[in-house]
Amino acid sequence: MEFFHIRKDIPFMRHALKFNIISVITFILAVVFITLRGLNLSVEFTGGTLLEISYAQPPNIDAIRATLAEQQIPDAQVQRFGTASQLLIRLPNHDAGAEGSGSTPDAHQLSQRVMDVLTAASADNPPTLNRAEFVGSQVGKEFASDGAMALLVVVIGIVLYLAMRFEWRFAIAAIIANLHDVIIIVGFFAFFQWEFSLPVLAAVLAVLGYSVNESVVVFDRVRETFRRQRHLNPEQVINHAITSTISRTIITHGSTQIMVLSMLIFGGEALHYFAVALTIGICFGIYSSVLVASPIALWLGVSRAQFVQPKKEKEEAVV
Repeated sequence: MEFFHIRKDIPFMRHALKFNIISVITFILAVVFITLRGLNLSVEFTGGTLLEISYAQPPNIDAIRATLAEQQIPDAQVQRFGTASQLLIRLPNHDAGAEGSGSTPDAHQLSQRVMDVLTAASADNPPTLNRAEFVGSQVGKEFASDGAMALLVVVIGIVLYLAMRFEWRFAIAAIIANLHDVIIIVGFFAFFQWEFSLPVLAAVLAVLGYSVNESVVVFDRVRETFRRQRHLNPEQVINHAITSTISRTIITHGSTQIMVLSMLIFGGEALHYFAVALTIGICFGIYSSVLVASPIALWLGVSRAQFVQPKKEKEEAVV
C-alpha cells in the first residue's frame, strides 16, 4: 500500500556527512547531560515511598513542602499529578529497615505520618490517600541491574539477528543507529529532569525494537535492489531503497505516532512519560534508520558482491 510513488530517487547519501555530523553533536550533548545532570530516577530504582493524594480543592504546594520540612520528613519531593487537586509525594529511603521487599512497617509508618501532618496542616481541606507504594533500596538496585541487563540482551539479539539475516556491516550500522536513539531519549530525560521509571525503560526497549524494524525494511530493499538493478552503484542503491520505502514509512510511523500522541494527551500522568519517550524514540527512529544507519553501512563498504553470488559456469562433460 502506498499513498504516493516517487519516480526519481532522492539523493539522501549526498548529504550523509551533514546528517551524521548533526547526529554526532546531538549524541555528544545527550551524553554530556546524562553525565553532568544524571537521571531523575523513580522510586522503583532508588527505593522509597510513593504517595498519591488528592484534595477537594487545589492545595498550595509550597506550603505543603514547608510543612513537611518543618516536621523533619527528609527529602520529600512534592509535585502535581494529573489535576491541580492531585499530588505525588516521593520519600526516598534513609534507613536499613527499608531493605528487602520495601513493604516494611517503617514505610507504612512514614506514609501515615505524612498523611497525619498534611491533615493537621489543612483541616478545612483534608487530603485523601489514593495510592501508596513502598520499594526497598535493594529491590530498586535489582530493578536497575535487571533493566540494564534487558537492554544489553536486546542489543546483542539485534546484532545477531541482523548479522544472520543480512551482513555484519548492516548489523553494526543498525545497532549504532539504535543506540543513538536510546542515548538521545535518555539525554532528553536527563536534560529536563523528567522522571525515569520502569514504564520509561519499557518504552526505551520498545523503541529499540521499533527502530530496528525500520532498518530491516530499508536494508531488505537495499539487498533486493542490489540483486535486481545491477547498473546502480552502492550509493544509488541506498538512495533508491530509502526513496521507495518513504510511503510505507509515513504510513507506519504516522499511524503509530497518532496512537502514542493519544496516550500522551489522554493517558494521564501514569502514561505521560512513557508516551513522551515513545514520541521522541519514533521521531529519532525514523531519522536514524534512514539517515544514520544507511550512511554507516555505505561507509563500511557494503557492496553488491556481498548479496549476489557469481554464477558458476557449467563445464561441458568431455565424451
